[in-house]
Parts: sequence; C-alpha cells; structure tokens
Amino acid sequence: MPAISSKGKSMPQSPIRKLVPYAENAKKNGIKVFHLNIGQPDIKTPQVALDAVKNNDIEVLSYARSEGSEVYREKLSNYYAKNNINVTANDIIATTGGSEALLFTIGSITDPGDEIIIPEPFYANYNGFSIASGVKVVPVISSIDDNFALPKIEDFEKLITPKTKAILICNPGNPTGYLYSKEEIEKLKQIVLKHDLFLIADEVYREFAYDGAEHHSVMKEDGLEQNAIMIDSVSKRYSMCGARIGCIVSKNQEFIQTAIKFAQARLSPPTYALIASEAALDTPQSYFDDVIGEYVERRNTLINELKKIDGVKVANPKGAFYCVAELPVKDSDDFAQWILEKFHDNNETVMVAPASGFYSTPGEGKNQVRIAYVLNEKDLKRSVEILKLALERYNQ
Repeated sequence: MPAISSKGKSMPQSPIRKLVPYAENAKKNGIKVFHLNIGQPDIKTPQVALDAVKNNDIEVLSYARSEGSEVYREKLSNYYAKNNINVTANDIIATTGGSEALLFTIGSITDPGDEIIIPEPFYANYNGFSIASGVKVVPVISSIDDNFALPKIEDFEKLITPKTKAILICNPGNPTGYLYSKEEIEKLKQIVLKHDLFLIADEVYREFAYDGAEHHSVMKEDGLEQNAIMIDSVSKRYSMCGARIGCIVSKNQEFIQTAIKFAQARLSPPTYALIASEAALDTPQSYFDDVIGEYVERRNTLINELKKIDGVKVANPKGAFYCVAELPVKDSDDFAQWILEKFHDNNETVMVAPASGFYSTPGEGKNQVRIAYVLNEKDLKRSVEILKLALERYNQ
C-alpha cells in the first residue's frame, strides 16, 4: 500500500470538530445537543448581504480577480479607515476565509524548518497550518490565573532562534477571549523590531470588545509597516461563516506581492461570497451595537453560571465570544466524548471543545475546555446546568 506522508500523519484533528460524529449519534438517538464547541454565531447575517446575492442578475458565474475585486478592496480600505487603520486596496488580498489568509502568510514568510512563536492556548488550526507548511510552532504559555495575558517579553526572547520568523497572536483571542492592551501590542512591536521578525495578528474578532475596552490593531503602530501582517475575515463580524471570505492586510509590498502568487495559484475567492461580503460593508453601526450588547449579556450569564459549579475555574473574556474553563476532571477529551455518548438530562446534553487541542505543549490543557457563548441566555443557562450534572455523575 502506498505510504501516507509523515506531514499528513502529524496533522492534528480539530478539537472543535472531531467529536461531531458522537454529537450526530446522540441526535439520532433523540438527544438534543447544545453546541458550545464551535464559534458559529446564531446572530442573523445582515439582510443587505443576503439580498446582494438573492437579487443578483449574474448570467455567467465567472472567476473573480485573484486578490479580490478592486471595488471590494477599496470599500474594505474605507471600512478600516473608520477604525483608524490607514491602508489602501493594494495592501489587501481577499482570501477564502481567514484560514487561507494564514496559509498564504505562513507560506510567504517561512521555509520548512522555520519557527513561529505563538502564545498558547491558541486557535487550534494554527497547529495544522504550520504543519502543512513544514513550520514548527514554538509555544509561550499564558496562564488562566492571570486571564491569559501576554506572557513576559523575556519568555519570548529566550525562545527566539535564527529559525524564528514571526510571532503570531489572536486579538481578541480564540479560545481565551483575551483582549491585548495597547501596552502589550507595543511590547510585541519592540521585540519584533529588535529581532527583525514579522508580527502576525489574527484580528477577526475586532468588533467584539467589551466593558468599554478598545481593540488595538497592529496596523496602527508606527514603525511596524514592514513587520505587521493582519489577518481578517467576514465570518464572525457579519455572522457569515459560510461565505468563506477573509483577507490579508499589510503595508509590506514585498510580502503582499509574494502572497498574491499563492492567491493566483488557487485562482480566486468565490464570486458570490465576494458580492455578499462587499454588500455587508454597508451594514449600519446599529447592527454591531445590538450584537455587542447581546454578547455581553451572554458572557455575563455564562461566566456567572460557571462560577457556581464547585471545582470550576474560568477566565473572564474581554473580547470575542469564547472562554476557557478549567474543570474538575483529569482528561477533558474523555469527558467531552463521555457527555455525548453516555450522559443526558431529560434527553438533552452539551458539546464542548477539549482545550488540549488549543495547545502544542504536550499535556497542557488536559483539564480545560473551550466554551463558545453563541447560544441565547436561556440555552446557555440550561447548558451549564447540564454540565454541572454531568460533572457530578462523571466524578462519582
């Protein structure tokens, strides 16, 4: 039998999706599953985006431009300008989701064997993207005890080698919900300039900043023009995960021109999705105000309910719509599968994402789960009630 590549064998399963077969089996057996495992918002997609596709009179569904139409990128640059991010259409490449943006970025700045430093826990697919490119993830661990704040700069510096090409952050963070302060971004700026590295910031949750906190983009930092790379997406901002439209933004034109070659190799992002994404940029601010208010209420409900469970420790997220909770279990992978296979209360159960998949350090996160608060408050309360009952049964 022909051999599978070692790279393929090393590709990790998604902690978010690997338990889907167990959830589907539970549903087939008449069990209602509350999905706390995936960041799929239940917020309605802006009608203006849906109408742009529905009312379109295209007769030939042709290729889009590899980097996205100039009209879309111009409109996108105007959106960024409203967020005090001054870029032009030539600084932007439209991609098939933020995932492709990350793949193109890693492919453009690294060679096999190179290293990227990432504060962990981090978005699980960073592991997969790096393995696909033959790149080594070098983790610097943040702690639930200080809400997953940026680790000390000394912790970064001792990990830098001649193979280090970039530091990658997610801001606000998935899975932690941590929102980096301006001071923390400036510390990262100093270290990447000192060591001549790229600073990649996954900012797909930019709009989701709570409690009066402000999101600080790496693209706002003077002096980082040649170092900063921003990853973005319409998925969460407009509740358009299925559109699969993201982008790369950077003022480093050598990097942009390199990434465009990757974009040309995959031909183009999907045309209808680009049309919807362009229209979504006309979404009024009132939409976001309502969404933010809704998520703050959901966050508060989830955190307050989780804190009522004996033995549970939870970080308080300042952005995005996730939190990491530490459970009184030894193996959250086993618990997450057990709760789908063997537990229900009144024919209802919950699905969570084991947090070990959000680490690259072996053994880390084994008693943690990521919870997405993308359900309404009633369902969130019921989900935590089921989680509490399940923990009691599991630990008997």
